[in-house]
Amino acid sequence: MNILLSTSSGEPIYMQIVRQMRGSILQGELLPGTPLPSIRQLAKDLQISVITTKRAYNELEQEGLIDSMVGKGSFVAGGNQEFIREQRIRMLEDKLRELLEECRSIPVSVDELIEWIRLLENEGGHEE
Repeated sequence: MNILLSTSSGEPIYMQIVRQMRGSILQGELLPGTPLPSIRQLAKDLQISVITTKRAYNELEQEGLIDSMVGKGSFVAGGNQEFIREQRIRMLEDKLRELLEECRSIPVSVDELIEWIRLLENEGGHEE
């Protein structure tokens, strides 16, 4: 797992960890049951406080994205697939909003955009 932290972003360190781990889980990069680094190991790897990593793991656990078991560690949760699906749909909605804003600035009509999507779908989603 590769987590990049920025001290100049203005976003708290624990939230940077949460955001990046959440993204990896929701995008399927971290599969259910995948063991996560221990809180101490992640703190050491990132050269940050154990309290900061604990706060990030607690946040992810409250969201239902990870499960922590005393003596065994923390793992990507596998039980709440509907929640993960809803989160991924929300991420897709955000991307669609960005796409629509870009279309307005070009300008490209929604009908043209839908036609492009259909063409790409017919190609298997890959550009040639």
